Amino acid sequence: AERVDTVDPATEVGQVGAAFNRMLDHVGAALHARQDSETQLRRFVADASHELRTPLAAIRGYAELLQRSPTDPEHAAGRITASAQRMSVLVEDLLLLARLDAGRELDRGPVDLTRLVLDAVSDAHVAGPDHRWRLDLPPEPVTVTGDATRLAQVLANLLANARTHTPPGTEVDVALRADGGSARLTVVDSGPGIAPDVLPHVFERFARGEAGRSREHGSTGLGLAIVDAVVAAHGGTVSAESRPGRTALTVTLPMGS
Repeated sequence: AERVDTVDPATEVGQVGAAFNRMLDHVGAALHARQDSETQLRRFVADASHELRTPLAAIRGYAELLQRSPTDPEHAAGRITASAQRMSVLVEDLLLLARLDAGRELDRGPVDLTRLVLDAVSDAHVAGPDHRWRLDLPPEPVTVTGDATRLAQVLANLLANARTHTPPGTEVDVALRADGGSARLTVVDSGPGIAPDVLPHVFERFARGEAGRSREHGSTGLGLAIVDAVVAAHGGTVSAESRPGRTALTVTLPMGS
């Protein structure tokens, strides 16, 4: 907090004082950035540990049950398998985010985004038959350069988010457009919306609208974080707007190479 008071640029002493103050400002900013980074890392590790603790506790509990009283081994084995699969999904999501954070290059090639959207909505129909899915595609295919597998994951995560966090009967509109040199994908649902205090954080890791909601629906809480990271790795952007009765997630991807 201490600074040099005399910073008259007309004098040599003043110039030195001004330079010293600037140096202190830079040091302070660097310390604040380091503290923020460490705080985010601690929170991320705590959240990841919390997510892993639940399936680990289930595996341990059912294993002990099998040892003490193996009266229903098929049920216990099934629950152990389900918990192990949940851990595998969480670890894979964390590894993907770590690779993207490290700047790992994605595969690059022409991707028919129209086909990916069509397939994703078809899968969503099967996974969420109680929702009303509507698809709006342009007459001509929309092609981007990128990683087809990761872009398919983006679409799957967006539609899964709309499905798991809205009640049955909700309308979900998926639209794709070529807008100048960009491909614009929107997923709009008529659900209850995202709370205003949560909306600015929806793309953060382990973000949840309510306590335990993601675990209740079998989600890792990383879906939209992966969307944000993969889209950014493709040079695109993703945004969210929400009010009661309308939540819109918009992905914009460059169509050039």
